[in-house]
Amino acid sequence: MSGKRIYIIAGEASGDLHGGNLVRGLFEQAAASGKFTSGQRPVGEAQVRSGPANSPLAIRAWGGDRMAAAGAEVVKHYRELAFMGFTQVIMNLRTILRNIDACKRDIEAFKPDALILIDYPGFNLRIAEWAHGKGIPVHYYISPQVWAWKKGRVRTIKRVVDRMYCILPFEQEWYSSHGVKVDFVGHPLLDAIEQEGRSALLPLPGDDGRPVVALLPGSRRQEISRVLPMMVEAAKGFPHARFVLAAAPSVPDEAYAVLKGSGITIVKGRTYDVLRQSRAALVTSGTATLETALFRVPEVVCYSSGALNVWIAKRLVDIKYISLVNLIMDREVVRELIQADLNLKALCAELEKLLADGAARDRMLAEFDALREKLGGPGASARVASSVWKSLTVSD
Repeated sequence: MSGKRIYIIAGEASGDLHGGNLVRGLFEQAAASGKFTSGQRPVGEAQVRSGPANSPLAIRAWGGDRMAAAGAEVVKHYRELAFMGFTQVIMNLRTILRNIDACKRDIEAFKPDALILIDYPGFNLRIAEWAHGKGIPVHYYISPQVWAWKKGRVRTIKRVVDRMYCILPFEQEWYSSHGVKVDFVGHPLLDAIEQEGRSALLPLPGDDGRPVVALLPGSRRQEISRVLPMMVEAAKGFPHARFVLAAAPSVPDEAYAVLKGSGITIVKGRTYDVLRQSRAALVTSGTATLETALFRVPEVVCYSSGALNVWIAKRLVDIKYISLVNLIMDREVVRELIQADLNLKALCAELEKLLADGAARDRMLAEFDALREKLGGPGASARVASSVWKSLTVSD
């Protein structure tokens, strides 16, 4: 069997998390092929310097530390790619376009047998269209949420994406109705959380017996600066609880300067450790809302953005909710405090209900159990890896 080359692009922390599991799954598929001999390295030492020895597979990527640890050669870190909101994209448009051109050149030089794109649609759909024109098979893992906005993009996806892998149960029907070749593979967070459950529970610093409230203000400095000050103010009203901020590894310490003198503990790079030991959480919108629910931690969703971003979003986005929990369940499971609704009185009232034993807390936990059932079992990344590998080896 000749060596295979795969190029993967993940532009955010969550994409790196699931990309790490995908990279491991791809190397496992390659190892299980049994079509190479000990000592063989058909694709060249340089391309697989981080991969398993003697693998018939080389993976080059734009991603992060988790993908690198799994064996991919990461040539661009997602820290250099994360721009949030319409205004930030416009302000950094020149950098984004330079990155797209650099990525195309790198893919062309690497000559991959397949391209796997993970979420990050503004960037990745441009790459998909270009790669399709070059004859490179395009697989898309964690489908763009075009059902929410820019629905016209589905025509491009149908034309340039060879296989779509969706992770939300309602997406399969939506994409299929538009003629896209799609598989529902389950949600990759179930893999990550299952792995976390097998690891030892490490105590959080400063444990004093009080119930823990997790603060998850996001991984982008723009959203942290808008939401975190309100979270800090809310913490002052709950002296009987201990507030622990789960800091993103990619965010510099100065982004959390507002915590100085607040008594709030900062724990970096251990979000799941924090959630496993929390009784409630204050969370920004995004993947963290779903992660928190899957750890069965009652939560309040907090979101605030610039006036221009909100004005544009209201005219472009066609969804009832901003949290993944509510979107998947198609009803309000967790309270969403957005813009003007995100005020100190409302935030404290919601948190008080979730910390106390009672109907509100019990109802939310029951809904979280139903949510997990809807998402299917673990193994999403392994299913994607198997499908991609089969597509590469079907003619061997």
